[in-house]
Amino acid sequence: WYQRRVREFLTFQHYFKQINLRMEPPLLDENEQSLFANPAADPRKMRRIIAEDPEWSLATVPRLIDICVKHIVGNFADNPLLDELKPKHKEKVLESLATDLPLRITAPLVSDEGYWKRCCKSRWNVCDTDQYGDSWKRMFFERNMENLIENFVPESTDITEIAETLELSKDFIKRLRIRQLLPQIKDVTVALTPEEEVSDQGSDTGTDDTLDHFDFGVIIHKLDNLEELSVTYGVRNCGMNFEWSLFEFTQKDCFLLAKAIKSCAHLQILRLQRCQIEDEKARLIISNLLQHTGLKILDLSHNKVGDRTGRAAGKLLSVNKSLEQLHLSDNQIKAEGASAIAFALKKNNTLKVLNLKLNRISDEGGKNICHALLKNTTLISVDLSSNGLGEQMAAALAEVLSRNTSLRHITISCNKLGVAGGRVLQEGLEENKVLETFDLRLTEISQQSEHSIMNVVKGNKEQLQTAS
Repeated sequence: WYQRRVREFLTFQHYFKQINLRMEPPLLDENEQSLFANPAADPRKMRRIIAEDPEWSLATVPRLIDICVKHIVGNFADNPLLDELKPKHKEKVLESLATDLPLRITAPLVSDEGYWKRCCKSRWNVCDTDQYGDSWKRMFFERNMENLIENFVPESTDITEIAETLELSKDFIKRLRIRQLLPQIKDVTVALTPEEEVSDQGSDTGTDDTLDHFDFGVIIHKLDNLEELSVTYGVRNCGMNFEWSLFEFTQKDCFLLAKAIKSCAHLQILRLQRCQIEDEKARLIISNLLQHTGLKILDLSHNKVGDRTGRAAGKLLSVNKSLEQLHLSDNQIKAEGASAIAFALKKNNTLKVLNLKLNRISDEGGKNICHALLKNTTLISVDLSSNGLGEQMAAALAEVLSRNTSLRHITISCNKLGVAGGRVLQEGLEENKVLETFDLRLTEISQQSEHSIMNVVKGNKEQLQTAS
């Protein structure tokens, strides 16, 4: 019995030694010993908290300043707070502001270009600040006003929105390019006769009642910085709803526009393209520009004006002392109208660019313009392409090339000058040292003459560049 007890004791003693060896802690470094001494510091032994909000994080607690900025942004429409903030906090608020806030809040308060850049890109796919003086704020206000005017329907749209936006935008608008103007909505409640329902003759001939458009007099007198106005009376993307009346520039439209332009003394550029303008309306517009002291560019291209407008333009060149560019391309001006313009050019000393392409001035009108260029010393560019000019015009132009010292650019393409006309121009250009571009495409001159002329022009251009 004694021996059995001794063996059991030794056996238990051996087991206890093994257990003690297993429970002894291994050798640890200082960091591991600190964790072993403070189990709460070991993130592996901390309690895990799983939040209901998947974005909630125990490791990230927002700073008080960030909470304040978030509150300011969220309540900016009701309590705009910006100028009172420090610059670094102000920058954070501007980065987070919504782009659809009312203009009555952001227009007078926000001048940061970064915010207005976000506003522009959120509304339009194509944004080029080069056309807006590198200003995003100016781009936003100009394009926003253009959009309001282009979608305004007379007698249907409330003018209040335009008036309110104008008060906020007037200091930033320097140019308006209106690509369409919507007419009044027709009254469809009037019953049509069977003949009117079947026939669309009225639409084809434009004999329907004329429809008036937006009155620019409502806004122009408040735009003290407006320098350019470009307007097209018509409807874009009308599709199957096309009617001639949608593209009509009515007498009332003309009267209201002329009155508005006359009151805008700071206007420098006026463009009325593709408006179906005829002589009577063009003369009314020009008559209101005779005493305009700031106008530099007048563009009535792609209309239906003729010789009467040519005479009115001649009077404008004789009276107005500020006009630098006159564009009358793609119209119906003939020799009489061109002769009136030529007569005015003899005394005019401000016009630099004259564009009469795609008209019908013929040799008679072309020769009169050339005779005027012998005395005119300010005109730099002349475009007489596609005007039915011939050899007689070439002879007159050759004399101009040999004597005129101001012309830098001439375009007479798409005219039948002929081989003889080319030789005359070649001879006249021999003494010319100032002409930089001479467009003679599709004029039926010989290749030899064209090659010689182009060599002279190229030499002139290189010499002028070297001298400058």
